Amino acid sequence: MPSAFTEHAWAASPGRIAIAALVTLAFGLVARAVRGVNWSGALAGALACFALFAALGPGAFALLATLFIMTWLSTRIGYSRKQALGVAERKEGRNAWQVAANLAAPALTAVAFAATGNPAWVIASVAALAEAATDTVASEIGQARSQHARMITTWQLVPAGVDGGITIAGTVAGATAGVILAFLALATGLLPRPQLWIPIAAGFTGMLADSLLGATVQRRGWVSNQMVNLAATLAAAAFAYAVAWR
Repeated sequence: MPSAFTEHAWAASPGRIAIAALVTLAFGLVARAVRGVNWSGALAGALACFALFAALGPGAFALLATLFIMTWLSTRIGYSRKQALGVAERKEGRNAWQVAANLAAPALTAVAFAATGNPAWVIASVAALAEAATDTVASEIGQARSQHARMITTWQLVPAGVDGGITIAGTVAGATAGVILAFLALATGLLPRPQLWIPIAAGFTGMLADSLLGATVQRRGWVSNQMVNLAATLAAAAFAYAVAWR
């Protein structure tokens, strides 16, 4: 499969691995300093950062940093309202499980590319990052800007922040976040232009899958929110890989 990334491939070497390690350390410390994560979350994020940077290069780090910025900003929009709803992020930031739920899939698919050289894994990694951005921004903005949401399974009105609820404001914001990440991947050479639509579609589909799981198995207490997030990123990555592979 032709790929812009394979034409400008990041060739891992001891020097570049050292660069990846230094960037990872700085990223983890900055994320902790701005209270985007607690110390366990910083460690989990650093591990994912190193895997992405070492396997895919600076472009993947640019996507990860953009995802972090969008997540950090969206969690702080309407924070007092989210506190009143009981859905606000903890002030010390996300913990390791929350971070891993969103970054395990992109990190693992990046490692799969490093091991196989199959560029479909690159698109899968970008798609998983796009889904994490789409879902997180949609959820945070929806809770901040909407009084009510529609339950994805029944379309009944529910309070904003209820598992499985979707809002217009959140959906538009989330879709925009996914598009931004996809175009950044194109600009950094991770995606060829003909495959630009794949992470956008995968991210949006994963967001809907997240809401569907939230409305069903999560609301019944069968799985945690972290498991739902992990499943959604894996679904986005699987969708992208299936479309891109041949």
